Amino acid sequence: MNKEMDALMTIPPQNVTLLGSEGGLAQAVLALLNRAIADPDDPLYRKLRNSRLYLIDVRGDPSSFAHAAKYPNLADRLEVRSLDLRNLEDFRQHLSATRTTLVIDLSWADTLQMLECCNELGIRYVNTALENTEVDEDPTLYGFPLTERFERFEDRRDEFDQVTAIVFSGMNPGIVQWMALELMDENPGRVPRACYIVERDTSFYTDASRIKPDTVYASWSVECFLDEAILSYPMFVRDGIPHYFREEVYSAEYLVRLGNEQFYGCLMPHEEVLTLGRLRDWETGFLYRVSEHTTSQIRAHLDNVDVLWDWDEEVVSPSKGDVDGEDLVGVLLVYEDEERYLYNAMSSKDIYPVYGTNATYFQVACGVYAALACLWLDPVPKGVHYVDEWLRSGSDCRYGEYVRRYMKRFERGSNPTSDGLLAQRRREVD
Repeated sequence: MNKEMDALMTIPPQNVTLLGSEGGLAQAVLALLNRAIADPDDPLYRKLRNSRLYLIDVRGDPSSFAHAAKYPNLADRLEVRSLDLRNLEDFRQHLSATRTTLVIDLSWADTLQMLECCNELGIRYVNTALENTEVDEDPTLYGFPLTERFERFEDRRDEFDQVTAIVFSGMNPGIVQWMALELMDENPGRVPRACYIVERDTSFYTDASRIKPDTVYASWSVECFLDEAILSYPMFVRDGIPHYFREEVYSAEYLVRLGNEQFYGCLMPHEEVLTLGRLRDWETGFLYRVSEHTTSQIRAHLDNVDVLWDWDEEVVSPSKGDVDGEDLVGVLLVYEDEERYLYNAMSSKDIYPVYGTNATYFQVACGVYAALACLWLDPVPKGVHYVDEWLRSGSDCRYGEYVRRYMKRFERGSNPTSDGLLAQRRREVD
């Protein structure tokens, strides 16, 4: 133990500030870090042993001991603070006073504003999604919020030259970018016609009697899900250019085959489609199928989807009742004569007893963990990096190694024929 303490004393403190600490994703990330700090073989063990974690949320209660009780291995390193991230001066003061060296942003705070603060202080930064307050508050951008957020982000990305950041490293952005490049590296001589991000989430409560009327259910933030499902138009990228269908997302669906697994997913906008779409001249899109209950709810209101904003919202959680099903997320590469796929599938029945979260949040947390490990352990240069850029940089990037630390089981295979591009996969909903 003395040798361990001597070794830790040689490592400068790596204080971490986690934003959005009261959310479901933060709970999953903390569960992973709680496991990592107790495992000497974990890549983050020594860093965490010499760190403090500041948990920031506008709903945070500094007098609460709930986090310490839930994550006992981290208990003596956690400090909860209540802070409105719209107050940038208070945020800057927090970062300076706590000597924060790394920010994990799991909040709804404006991404550009958070990066500005970290850039000023030379602090490392990782997040999962792209947020922009001005876009969210502009009703003229109805149908196109993601592309508008992305274009504004791209316009300013090069300004952040003192921060070291990996952005959009969650379940879809991040992990699937690694999956796509992993599959392409296995077939370096072949050029895919398309790269589709695919997800089928069948997670739902076993007991139908606990389902409440006029309530929208999802396995993650319901508001964010509705932003993609009913506030945006279906989007895909071809030859590096985003294209939109002027129709409801749930008015059509697209065939996905992964060996013996087959489903129809809706075409939704997502960050990784925009970044992967720029890799080469191919077609990219995100095909997503959620529980049949939620799918039926949305399709029953296609003539007036806005009514769903007035409903109650609930994240499907095993803490509220028994949950069946699984969340499958992966990549499908389409060639002229065949298709290749790689995916991970997890069930809340397996994840919840160990980590106290549902499968969807755990998958996202694995992407956060991988980016955090890269920023702490790998030679990431200054600037803002998408995961696919960092993977293709030629540097010593171990993102995939870190992802597989907790996301252990991947299925890969091929379809002997191809179902073609989106136009051939499409069927309209009656």
